Amino acid sequence: MELVPRHAQRMIEEALDDTRVVLLLGARQVGKSTLAGQVAARRGAAGPVTLDDATTRAAVDADPTGFVASLPRPVVLDEAQRSEPLLLAIKEAVDRDTRPGQFLLTGSANILTAPRIHDALTGRTEIITLWPFAQSELERTGTNFVDRLFRGEIPAITGATVGRDSFLGRAVKGGYPEAVTRTGRRRERWFESYIESVITRDLRELADIRRLGEVPSLLRLIAGQAANLFKAETMSNDLSITTKTVQAYTELLETVFLVKRVKAWRANIGKREVTTPKIYIVDSGLLAYLLGADEARAAGDDQVTGRLFENFVAMEIARLLDWAETSATQYHYRDRSSGDEIDIVLESRAGEIACVECKAAATVTSADYRAIAKLRDARGDQFVAGAVIYAGAETRPLTAKIWAIPVSALWGAADPLVTTSSHPDRQP
Repeated sequence: MELVPRHAQRMIEEALDDTRVVLLLGARQVGKSTLAGQVAARRGAAGPVTLDDATTRAAVDADPTGFVASLPRPVVLDEAQRSEPLLLAIKEAVDRDTRPGQFLLTGSANILTAPRIHDALTGRTEIITLWPFAQSELERTGTNFVDRLFRGEIPAITGATVGRDSFLGRAVKGGYPEAVTRTGRRRERWFESYIESVITRDLRELADIRRLGEVPSLLRLIAGQAANLFKAETMSNDLSITTKTVQAYTELLETVFLVKRVKAWRANIGKREVTTPKIYIVDSGLLAYLLGADEARAAGDDQVTGRLFENFVAMEIARLLDWAETSATQYHYRDRSSGDEIDIVLESRAGEIACVECKAAATVTSADYRAIAKLRDARGDQFVAGAVIYAGAETRPLTAKIWAIPVSALWGAADPLVTTSSHPDRQP
C-alpha cells in the first residue's frame, strides 16, 4: 500500500523542536514504526532501535543507564513500553541534558498508566496518539471538521451519496493499514490474528491476568454495547466474573488502544445528568468484525447499522480532535430527568460548545436535534454550532446554529462553506 501521509507527523516534528522526549503511542499495526522512521529520516535521527529485539532488551536490562548513554542523539526507540528501566534511564539522561528533540519513543501500550513512569516523564515528554487511519488521511484531505464547527463554518455539501452506501463500506473496512488493503475473509482472518496477538502478548506483559480467556469474550460484549453507556455490572453477570474484574480488564483494553471510554458532559444547568461514560471500539472495522457483521449484514440489520454508524462517527471525531487547531474535549450528554441525549458534545478550553448527533438515515426530523436545540438555548453565546451527521445528499439548515450535514463532511475538503451567523432561524 502506498504510504499515506499522517496528520500526526506535523505534530511530532513540532514537538521535537521544543521537547526533550516525544512519545508516540497507539495500537499495534497502526503505523507507528513507519511514521517514526519517516520522521527519523527527515531529521537525521538514528534508529529505530527496537525493544522487540531480545538482544537489545537484554542489553537494556543489564545496564539501562549505560545503554542510554551509548545512544546517538536524536534517536528513535521502538516499543519502549517493554522496558521500564529504559524509560527511567532516559529520564535521568534528559534531566542532565535538556536539549529538545533527543528521543522519539513509540509504544503499543499507554505506558504512562504506570505511576513510576508517569512521574518520571511528566514535564519532559509530549505524548502524541496515532490512531488507525482517519478517513481524511485515506482521502488525503487537510481540512478538519472539528475546526470548522468551532469556527461556525459549515460545509455546504450537495450531491453526496445517499443512504447506507455513504458510510458502510468505509465503516466495515476501518482504518488499520493492513485491514484497509484486504477484503472479505482475508480481512476477518487479519482481525482474528490481531486480537489474539494483542491479548496474548501485550496484555500478558502489562498485567497478571489469571483468566486471559475471558478477555476476548469481554471485548465482544463491549462491541455489543458500543456507542452506549458502559455497563460493567451487566457484563460481569454475562461473564460470571466480578464487576471489579470487568472494569480492570476494560482499563487494560484501553491501555492497548482497543476501546475508548468517553465521559459524560456535566452542565451547570442541572445535577441529574448521567455520569456513566459511553464506550466505543476504537476502530469501526474491528467493531464490525467483533459483531460478526460484513457489509451486507450491516446494511440489513438496523441495530448493527446504527451502532456501527455512531461508533464510526464518534471515533472519526476523536481522530480529528487530535490534530485540530481547536483544543477541545469529547463528551456525551444524557439527562435522566428529561431523557435528553446528545451523542457527542465538544467543549473547547475557551468554554465554547459544539454538538454532534449521529443518524444513519437520509432524513432528519425535529426529534433528532431537539436536545441540541435545548442545550443551545441554555448555553447562549457559548454554543457555536450543532450538527446532525446523516446519510443524506446535502447540507440543510434545521434551526438557528444547527445543521444536517452529510457524513462525508468528516473527510471532505473542497466543499463551499456557509456560516452559522447566516443561518435562518427556522424549523424544517
